[in-house]
Amino acid sequence: MWKSRKDDEKPFEPSSPQPAVAPAWETSPVQASKPEESRVEAARIAKSEVARIGRSVSIKGELSGAEDLFVDGEVEGSIELRTHGLTVGPNGRVRANIVAQDVVIFGRVDGNVRGNERVELKKSAVLHGDISTQRIVIEEGAFLKGGIDIQKPEPKPEIRRDLPVAASAAAVPASSPVATPAENSPAAPVVSQSSLLNGK
Repeated sequence: MWKSRKDDEKPFEPSSPQPAVAPAWETSPVQASKPEESRVEAARIAKSEVARIGRSVSIKGELSGAEDLFVDGEVEGSIELRTHGLTVGPNGRVRANIVAQDVVIFGRVDGNVRGNERVELKKSAVLHGDISTQRIVIEEGAFLKGGIDIQKPEPKPEIRRDLPVAASAAAVPASSPVATPAENSPAAPVVSQSSLLNGK
């Protein structure tokens, strides 16, 4: 009736346990290759809320504004964003002097760069010109032909906690007469008011 099972009829059992497959939501994302990292970062900056000049746009003249700017096209002239940031994208070709709060360069710039706070040259950057800033970051592989002038930050004005002038003036009663040095000197003659009125 019942047959005994022989050794060769045993079901197959693997000798080593199989590795568990991680669910799709736990797998790590594919890392971008080194040349693509700068393009990914530039794309992230371009997608944030900034004004954008696309790669097919070419501008000649003076460019100024009161918001951050991403340049991926061509600009020739001058760029002035004193209180905002400028990013030159990987396709950006700028032939202009630049003045901005922060300057980040991925592309090519021919001109002097003044960053009031910071200038950053990414590894794909090519800059022919002088840099003037408080802080600078130059990645390995970036090209710079020009000088660097590191400026000291301007000292913030100190707030003095001395006694206010109004409080010190209030310490002297307003009704009390204040004697001048001429009245207290021994050489000054003493004249009464009644003698002046009476003609004496």
